[in-house]
Amino acid sequence: MKVLYLCTHNRCRSILCEAITRHHAGDRIEARSAGSQPVEALHPLTLSHLVAAGVACDDLRSQSWDEHQDFAPDLVITVCDSTAGESCPVWFGKAIKVHWGLADPSSLKGSEAEIAAAFAQCMQIISDRVHHLTALTEMEPEQWLPALRALGAKA
Repeated sequence: MKVLYLCTHNRCRSILCEAITRHHAGDRIEARSAGSQPVEALHPLTLSHLVAAGVACDDLRSQSWDEHQDFAPDLVITVCDSTAGESCPVWFGKAIKVHWGLADPSSLKGSEAEIAAAFAQCMQIISDRVHHLTALTEMEPEQWLPALRALGAKA
Protein backbone atom coordinates (compact mmCIF):
# COMPACT_ATOMS: atom_id res chain seq x y z
CA MET A 1 0.00 0.00 0.00
CA LYS A 2 1.25 3.47 -0.90
CA VAL A 3 -0.02 6.38 1.20
CA LEU A 4 0.40 10.11 0.70
CA TYR A 5 -0.45 12.31 3.69
CA LEU A 6 -1.39 15.90 2.88
CA CYS A 7 -1.44 19.03 4.98
CA THR A 8 -1.29 22.56 3.63
CA HIS A 9 2.20 23.45 4.87
CA ASN A 10 3.66 19.95 5.38
CA ARG A 11 5.49 21.00 8.53
CA CYS A 12 3.83 19.09 11.40
CA ARG A 13 0.81 16.75 11.14
CA SER A 14 1.52 15.23 7.73
CA ILE A 15 5.18 14.88 8.68
CA LEU A 16 4.19 13.12 11.93
CA CYS A 17 1.96 10.77 9.91
CA GLU A 18 4.71 9.94 7.41
CA ALA A 19 7.32 9.27 10.11
CA ILE A 20 5.03 7.26 12.37
CA THR A 21 3.73 5.19 9.46
CA ARG A 22 7.28 4.39 8.38
CA HIS A 23 8.17 3.52 11.97
CA HIS A 24 5.23 1.20 12.60
CA ALA A 25 4.40 -0.11 9.13
CA GLY A 26 7.34 0.60 6.86
CA ASP A 27 7.51 -3.02 5.79
CA ARG A 28 3.87 -2.97 4.61
CA ILE A 29 3.09 0.66 3.80
CA GLU A 30 5.17 3.10 1.77
CA ALA A 31 4.39 6.50 3.25
CA ARG A 32 5.14 10.00 2.04
CA SER A 33 3.85 13.43 2.94
CA ALA A 34 3.43 16.70 1.11
CA GLY A 35 1.69 20.03 1.15
CA SER A 36 -0.19 22.21 -1.28
CA GLN A 37 1.77 25.21 0.05
CA PRO A 38 4.85 23.70 1.71
CA VAL A 39 7.08 25.76 3.97
CA GLU A 40 10.86 25.85 3.97
CA ALA A 41 11.39 24.13 7.31
CA LEU A 42 9.63 21.63 9.49
CA HIS A 43 8.31 22.83 12.82
CA PRO A 44 11.17 22.20 15.31
CA LEU A 45 8.85 20.62 17.87
CA THR A 46 7.73 18.09 15.26
CA LEU A 47 11.27 16.79 15.00
CA SER A 48 12.02 16.93 18.72
CA HIS A 49 8.90 14.95 19.63
CA LEU A 50 9.62 12.34 16.96
CA VAL A 51 13.18 11.94 18.25
CA ALA A 52 11.94 11.68 21.83
CA ALA A 53 9.57 8.90 20.74
CA GLY A 54 12.39 7.01 19.01
CA VAL A 55 11.00 7.63 15.53
CA ALA A 56 13.53 8.21 12.74
CA CYS A 57 13.26 11.61 11.13
CA ASP A 58 16.58 12.14 9.36
CA ASP A 59 15.18 12.30 5.82
CA LEU A 60 12.00 14.25 6.55
CA ARG A 61 11.46 17.56 4.79
CA SER A 62 8.61 19.79 3.75
CA GLN A 63 7.76 19.24 0.11
CA SER A 64 5.12 20.04 -2.47
CA TRP A 65 2.61 17.49 -3.62
CA ASP A 66 3.98 18.21 -7.12
CA GLU A 67 7.14 16.33 -6.13
CA HIS A 68 5.12 13.11 -5.88
CA GLN A 69 3.62 12.95 -9.37
CA ASP A 70 5.31 9.61 -10.05
CA PHE A 71 4.44 8.11 -6.65
CA ALA A 72 0.94 6.90 -7.67
CA PRO A 73 -0.52 6.53 -4.16
CA ASP A 74 -3.24 4.01 -3.44
CA LEU A 75 -4.49 6.27 -0.70
CA VAL A 76 -4.38 10.04 -0.14
CA ILE A 77 -5.16 11.15 3.41
CA THR A 78 -5.69 14.81 4.25
CA VAL A 79 -4.96 15.61 7.88
CA CYS A 80 -5.86 19.28 8.14
CA ASP A 81 -9.13 20.99 7.33
CA SER A 82 -7.53 23.30 4.76
CA THR A 83 -6.35 20.50 2.48
CA ALA A 84 -9.60 18.57 2.95
CA GLY A 85 -11.38 21.30 1.00
CA GLU A 86 -8.76 21.79 -1.71
CA SER A 87 -8.97 20.38 -5.19
CA CYS A 88 -6.43 17.60 -5.49
CA PRO A 89 -4.15 17.36 -8.50
CA VAL A 90 -5.42 15.25 -11.38
CA TRP A 91 -2.43 12.92 -11.06
CA PHE A 92 -3.89 11.49 -7.83
CA GLY A 93 -5.95 9.50 -10.32
CA LYS A 94 -7.87 6.64 -8.81
CA ALA A 95 -6.35 6.96 -5.35
CA ILE A 96 -8.82 6.64 -2.51
CA LYS A 97 -9.12 10.01 -0.79
CA VAL A 98 -10.14 10.35 2.86
CA HIS A 99 -9.89 13.00 5.55
CA TRP A 100 -8.39 12.22 8.94
CA GLY A 101 -8.59 15.55 10.73
CA LEU A 102 -5.97 16.12 13.39
CA ALA A 103 -5.63 19.07 15.74
CA ASP A 104 -2.39 20.93 15.05
CA PRO A 105 -0.17 20.64 18.14
CA SER A 106 2.33 23.11 16.66
CA SER A 107 -0.25 25.91 16.71
CA LEU A 108 -1.20 25.47 20.36
CA LYS A 109 -0.47 28.38 22.66
CA GLY A 110 0.22 27.24 26.20
CA SER A 111 2.81 25.94 28.58
CA GLU A 112 5.56 23.59 27.50
CA ALA A 113 3.74 20.75 29.26
CA GLU A 114 0.45 21.53 27.49
CA ILE A 115 2.15 21.62 24.10
CA ALA A 116 4.00 18.36 24.84
CA ALA A 117 0.69 16.75 25.82
CA ALA A 118 -0.88 17.93 22.56
CA PHE A 119 1.97 16.41 20.55
CA ALA A 120 1.72 13.16 22.52
CA GLN A 121 -2.03 12.98 21.92
CA CYS A 122 -1.69 13.69 18.19
CA MET A 123 1.08 11.10 17.82
CA GLN A 124 -0.98 8.51 19.70
CA ILE A 125 -3.99 9.08 17.42
CA ILE A 126 -1.73 8.67 14.39
CA SER A 127 -0.15 5.50 15.82
CA ASP A 128 -3.58 4.00 16.52
CA ARG A 129 -4.77 4.79 13.00
CA VAL A 130 -1.60 3.38 11.43
CA HIS A 131 -2.04 0.11 13.30
CA HIS A 132 -5.56 -0.17 11.88
CA LEU A 133 -4.35 0.94 8.46
CA THR A 134 -1.77 -1.84 8.45
CA ALA A 135 -4.56 -4.39 8.90
CA LEU A 136 -6.22 -3.04 5.75
CA THR A 137 -3.25 -4.18 3.68
CA GLU A 138 -4.70 -7.70 4.05
CA MET A 139 -7.99 -6.60 2.47
CA GLU A 140 -8.92 -5.86 -1.12
CA PRO A 141 -8.72 -2.12 -1.97
CA GLU A 142 -12.46 -1.91 -2.66
CA GLN A 143 -13.02 -2.80 1.01
CA TRP A 144 -10.81 0.00 2.33
CA LEU A 145 -13.04 3.07 2.05
CA PRO A 146 -15.61 2.33 4.79
CA ALA A 147 -12.86 1.29 7.22
CA LEU A 148 -10.77 4.36 6.37
CA ARG A 149 -13.67 6.74 6.90
CA ALA A 150 -14.44 5.11 10.25
CA LEU A 151 -10.82 5.54 11.33
CA GLY A 152 -10.93 9.23 10.42
CA ALA A 153 -14.06 9.72 12.47
CA LYS A 154 -12.32 8.51 15.65
CA ALA A 155 -10.59 11.15 17.71
